[in-house]
This record gives sequence, C-alpha cells and structure tokens, in this order.
Amino acid sequence: MKKIFFIFALIFIIAGSSCKKDFLTSQAINPNAPSVAAPNLVLSGALKGAADVVNGTSSNYYLEYALWGGYLSYSTGYQTSVPYELYGFTTSSFNEWTPVYLNLSNFNALIQANAGPNYTAIAKIMMAYDFEELVDNYNDIPYSQALQGANSLNPVYDKGSAVYDDLLVQLDAAIKLIQGGTSAAAPSTADIMYGGNMTNWIKFANTLKLRIALRQSNIASKQAALATNIQATQSLGYIDATCSGEVNPGYTNLDANGGEQSPLWLEFGFSQSGTGEGGRNITQANLYAVNSFLKYNDTLRLKQVYAPNSIGKIVATAFGDRNPPSSTPSKLGPGVLKSATMNAKVLGAAESLFLQAEAAASGLITGNAATLYNAGITADFVDKGLTAAQAAAYYAQPSVAFPTGAGFAAQQKAIIQQKWFALDVYGAFEAFNELRRTGYPNDIPLSITAGANPPNQITRTFYPFVEYSTNATNVNAEGTINKFTSKIFWAK
Repeated sequence: MKKIFFIFALIFIIAGSSCKKDFLTSQAINPNAPSVAAPNLVLSGALKGAADVVNGTSSNYYLEYALWGGYLSYSTGYQTSVPYELYGFTTSSFNEWTPVYLNLSNFNALIQANAGPNYTAIAKIMMAYDFEELVDNYNDIPYSQALQGANSLNPVYDKGSAVYDDLLVQLDAAIKLIQGGTSAAAPSTADIMYGGNMTNWIKFANTLKLRIALRQSNIASKQAALATNIQATQSLGYIDATCSGEVNPGYTNLDANGGEQSPLWLEFGFSQSGTGEGGRNITQANLYAVNSFLKYNDTLRLKQVYAPNSIGKIVATAFGDRNPPSSTPSKLGPGVLKSATMNAKVLGAAESLFLQAEAAASGLITGNAATLYNAGITADFVDKGLTAAQAAAYYAQPSVAFPTGAGFAAQQKAIIQQKWFALDVYGAFEAFNELRRTGYPNDIPLSITAGANPPNQITRTFYPFVEYSTNATNVNAEGTINKFTSKIFWAK
C-alpha cells in the first residue's frame, strides 16, 4: 500500500481541459515529475478517475457486485469464472483498493495545490466519496495516516465507523468553503461534472451526507447525532433530475489510448469497429432480474435494461447456470448503454431521490416520502429513455404504489426494491450495499453452480494482496476476514 500513496499517475494520464478532445487523447506525463500538473488538469483527471472506478473500468465493481446482486449472469457461451460463481475468491482475485486510493491521491494533490476554496471544496467532497467506497468495501481502512507519502509508509487502520464520522465533518467543511468562497474562481470547464456550478456541488455534498447517514442508520447510538447533522443542512437541497452527478470529459467512440468511450460502454458496449467489449462478451441477463421486472409488470424498463435478442425475446439465465439456453441470451440494453459518448454516473438523480424518500419516511428529514419515491421512479424511467407518463402508469399499480398507510418497514422495503431497479446496472455496488444494510431485495438467489454451497450471501471481500505484502503488520491486526460472516460496521 505504501507505494500507492505517492503515485499520482491518474492525474497525468490525460492532459488539457480547455479542449475535451485533448483531455482524452494527450499522452501520459512522467508521474515522478508532478510539478507540471496544473490544478485544472488534476481536477479533470481525478473526476474522470472517480467515474472510471465506480463504472467498472478501473476495477471489478461490475463483475462481482452485478453478479452477486442479481443483475448479470456469466455468459453460457464462455468459460465461467470460479472465483465469482463458487465464491472462491482470494486476496488476489480482484482489487478495488488500489484504484480508489490512487484517485484519493489525486484529489489530495489538488488540495495541496491551494488553487482556491472551490477547488479545495470539490476535492474534499470527492475524497469523502472515495473513502466511503473504501469503508463500504473493506470496513476498517487507513484514513488518518493515509496519503502522507514517505511520512507514513505503513499507515494504521482506522475503524470504519470513525471514518464515517469524520467524513460528515469534512463534507460540512467543504460546504462552508463553497459558501464562503463566492468571489473565488470556479473551475469552469475543468469541472467535468458540474461545469463550475458550485450550488450543484453543495447539493452533491449534501446528498453524500444523506447517504452516509442512512447507511449507518441501523446503529441506535448514532441516530440522534446523525439527525442533527442532516437536518442542519437539509435546506441546501439535494441532487434531483436537474443536477444528477454525472461526468463527461468529452467521451468519443475511439479505441485510442485504451478506449475513449464512456466507461460503462467501454466495459459492456462495443469497440470502435463494433465488436463486443470484454464485459459484453462474458455476461448476459440474469434470470432473477428479468423475473423481478416482470413481477412488477415493468416490461418497458425491462426492454431498456436487457435487450431483446434477434427474435424479439428477452432470454436470461440464473447466476451459476452453465447450460446454454435454447435461444440467444440477452445483453444489456439501450436504456443502460445509450452511446459511446454518454455521461458516466457518479451519484445519480434516481438514487438521490430514493435516499430522500427513505429519509423522509424515517423522519430523518422533512418531506413527502411518496412524492420523492414517485420522483425517483420517474427519474429512472426518463434516464432509461422512457417518459414521465409511463412512469406514472407504472407506480399507479397497487403492487408498486408507495405504501403510505403502512409502517416504516414496509415503506423502506418498497423504496429499496425500486432503487434496486433504478441502479441496474451502473449502481451495482450501491445496490449490493443496500442489500447488506436492509436485507432487500430479500429474494436474490445464490449461485447454482455445483459445488458453490454458500451459507448465505457474501458479506464482504478481502483486503488486497498488496496490503499483505507492503503493510502486513497493520492489515494482519484486522484479524481473519470471513467472506460469509465478517460484516461492514453498518451491515444488518
């Protein structure tokens, strides 16, 4: 791990923010000579890096969480992967750790550049976003001694709960920086998420606060403090359909530089010549997901998420099924894979609205939970290429309508179920987090591969091999990690 704290390669892979094409085509600069990186380049590169991670091209996010979470199955036309279907993964199987810490290093470098309160605020917000990802993957992580380079080559591990507490402090500080820096320079085109609109960054930070609060709302001892913190900034607003947290540095349909397409497309779409990318070839529709859409009479979104095959059918297989179906299986559809140049979601509008709906239902914030729930469904329908009217017809069904007169447990179940649909497939990691936090959806099947025999769903993954080889004392102090019983501190 000590190596990754002073490698800033992601900043310099792409240069130039005044022209989006240059941002995607410029060649790498020596990462050992970071003095040439201007703050605007650091910001653009770091935001793109954050989108790459959560959209699957810098790690295995989609493969593991989309499979375990019921969205995708392995293609029956390709050799399957034992680590996923048999839950036989090890410390070397996959690694979300390194790309996220690299991204953190870039945002930390932006803070050290002292480019002004707005740049610093964005960096602090995105560092909170990245550190939340790490806690949600690994629980305890290096935090207080992280990112210090040669001053702390073997950082100690902080408790995940303590990291969460400080992330709320950092987000409040970032909001105050923006509020106090109204005359400061805004990043403009270097900000490939909001174009320098700092009001939207406040909403992004406030939404991230809400997610962090809800994620640990199972912990009774924290509930009062969380309510105070969230209610203090509720009036600042949250992400909605007008300001979804999405990145676009100027994606193009070119294969140059390892691929200049939007990261989800680069993972599951097509190359410049029209051949399927790796993720497209090795995955297909999951039978559980298809049946879940049909259970709620959601045929419109179903055909947007999973494309009908050449004879007009949506064909899927169960996770772990190695027998090819009688007809060509379906791949991800046009509502998910819009184009090679589509935006890359970092924290989307539908997710935010469902967070608000749950917070309103629980009393954490004021608001109409049913209205927010319906808005979340609508935002996802529209995002997937459908209409608000079609969304309204969908949520008018008794099986979908918000259970206004029921208790919070029934309302939370409805919200998380509809969030699960909305997060298919870009938000596979968040959907898996919600499964571990709430238990919903409560019927996602386990792998049916012979020999899998899992006692229950995966509860967490292992620290990566790089930590055991470079920071052994501290990672070994965390004890033995069991993939089926070790839990993130907030898990149910």
